[in-house]
Amino acid sequence: MSRAALSRDEIQRRVDALGPWFHNLDLNGVPTAPSHFLGDYPNVKWRRFADVIPADLTGKSVLDIGCNAGFYAMEMKRRGAERVLGLDTDEDYLAQARFAADVNGLKIEFRKLSAYDVGELREQFDLVIFMGVLYHLRHPLLALDLIHEHVVRDQMLFQSMLRGQVRVDPVARNYDFWTTSQFDSPGYPKMHFIEHKYADDPTNWWAPNRACVEAMLRSAGFAVIAHPEDEVYLCRKVARPQSDGPVYPARGAA
Repeated sequence: MSRAALSRDEIQRRVDALGPWFHNLDLNGVPTAPSHFLGDYPNVKWRRFADVIPADLTGKSVLDIGCNAGFYAMEMKRRGAERVLGLDTDEDYLAQARFAADVNGLKIEFRKLSAYDVGELREQFDLVIFMGVLYHLRHPLLALDLIHEHVVRDQMLFQSMLRGQVRVDPVARNYDFWTTSQFDSPGYPKMHFIEHKYADDPTNWWAPNRACVEAMLRSAGFAVIAHPEDEVYLCRKVARPQSDGPVYPARGAA
């Protein structure tokens, strides 16, 4: 029997067995995380910026890095994307994503791969989704560099948890050694390090402010073309302002 033809009770049993879920998906009337602390997440967030992505993605390729249970990957496939690949490092999330895509009758490939290893794909995508991942990485700027170098052909949809001031100060091209006042400004790029846990999650390593995220995107070679939601940016790939930086294609490669 096709999973798309499963009864509601059968879907509920599989949802329970695959839980807990972080994405609240509607699987033929069965919600996967109905008591999510953020509400109907991520749909409640997606509705605030969905219009920034073309309604018709026919012929386009999409890579979803850190896909979790596949919400955004499935939304891109529903918009007609020809090829959609979802990556995650958590086998439980990948199992959820494969099941959800099957129930919804959507042909999506899911693979276990980290943001640091995207060079292994040897493939570029028209749209790369990199949402809700940056602050979970110990080496976030490295990940942005690798994504820019290896997998983005045109655009990246980016989101990060932000904390601190929303003010963004202009950043000078250079500062004198004795000039230190900019570091005390609330609008200067700042990335707060989380040594232990944040929101009970030991993988929350960083809490950047808005100025920091925008500066990191520029540094990695991404020009912001839309900012449709407080934490969300649509970026276009441009030349990196500095050519140095680690951009290895894959760990262990010759």
